[in-house]
Amino acid sequence: MLPTYHRTATIDGQRVFYREAGPTEAPVVLLLHGFPSSSHMFRHLIPALAGNYHVIAPDHIGYGHSSMPRVDRFEYTFDNLTKVTAALLDSLRINRFAIYVHDYGAPIGWRLTVNPEYDVTAIVSQSGNAYMEGFTKPFWDDLFAYATAPGADTEPGARAKLSAETTRWQYENGAPDTNLVSPDTWLHDQTLLDRPGNDEVQLALFRNYPTNIDGYPQLQEYFRTSQVPLLAVWGERDEIFGPDGARAFTRDLPDAEIHLLPAGHFALETHLDAISGYIHGFLGRVLI
Repeated sequence: MLPTYHRTATIDGQRVFYREAGPTEAPVVLLLHGFPSSSHMFRHLIPALAGNYHVIAPDHIGYGHSSMPRVDRFEYTFDNLTKVTAALLDSLRINRFAIYVHDYGAPIGWRLTVNPEYDVTAIVSQSGNAYMEGFTKPFWDDLFAYATAPGADTEPGARAKLSAETTRWQYENGAPDTNLVSPDTWLHDQTLLDRPGNDEVQLALFRNYPTNIDGYPQLQEYFRTSQVPLLAVWGERDEIFGPDGARAFTRDLPDAEIHLLPAGHFALETHLDAISGYIHGFLGRVLI
């Protein structure tokens, strides 16, 4: 097994932590994590891919081991999170790569994908939504209500998404056996969510989330015109981004490879071997 390196770069005055593994001359695979996690969610996938690929997995600003500036010192938007990721790639002299997107990692990855400065060779989406069909009720109702009309009436519903109970539920929902999900996962994430000021970080991103949906038409047009190779490995039981979000890719990418697993939102915790197997088969075919 190849080692995973734990590195830090300074980007626009912010500390950006990232995990790196695999031969530097190999094709690059960029892993972009979701809410409320960090690159920690890829701790097992990275060594599974590193034999064939140069794997980079950053922590977004406000997450994991990266900087968490206060909201009055950094504007928490998905545009700005993407700018930091892009600057990290530029510092590493990487402009051609495949991406693996999950949850919040998807809108960051989509912005990179449509940016002509980068050559995205292939996409792997695991609960990384690009269509309205993927949003599952009731999880999103409170968030959309808050994003539409932030205030005293809607904020409690949004804040409930930051609770320890919800974080644990995100990992266990849809899992075929919750005993397969390490409690280290939600305890790790919750410890970081509970840092002073992090609630305001998350609320700012909740309010900004509709800008991701605004970008869907441009993204879907990119899919239609580029026919970028895409693999969706999705938890069929995911109650946050449902399986219809995976099926929707075939509307614009008829050759997209779709696999629905008997899993939930954090499918890597229960189906690592299946997901890594699908990735190796997919990238082995398209990265030629």
